[in-house]
Amino acid sequence: QVQLVESGGGLVQAGGSLRLSCAASGRSFSSCTMGWFRRVPGKEREFVAAIRWSGGNTYYADSVKGRFTISKNSGENTGYLQMNSLKPEDTALYYCAVRQGITIARTQSAYDYWGQGTQVTVSS
Repeated sequence: QVQLVESGGGLVQAGGSLRLSCAASGRSFSSCTMGWFRRVPGKEREFVAAIRWSGGNTYYADSVKGRFTISKNSGENTGYLQMNSLKPEDTALYYCAVRQGITIARTQSAYDYWGQGTQVTVSS
């Protein structure tokens, strides 16, 4: 059974940084893609970034490009989201997700497994 556990969220001032982690277990992820999404109450989950597990190709939402970096440690089955220059509008519940397949996807329906989320709050 696939499990995804996020950590690293918290409260930070605008302009600060946080690094989120996603520990994955339960299968081989070599033919998978990991994505990060976020959700603000009352809104749909929004795509943030994704990485192909094999090869490391990445893709970002325009709103975070240049500020966020997605990465992975294949040996530890852990994905990361480094978030710099944080803004109050980045405040959200952040989820990691995994989809079976190497095509990077931006829609939440394309992902098969989800973590429980970690809260990020950016104060102004």
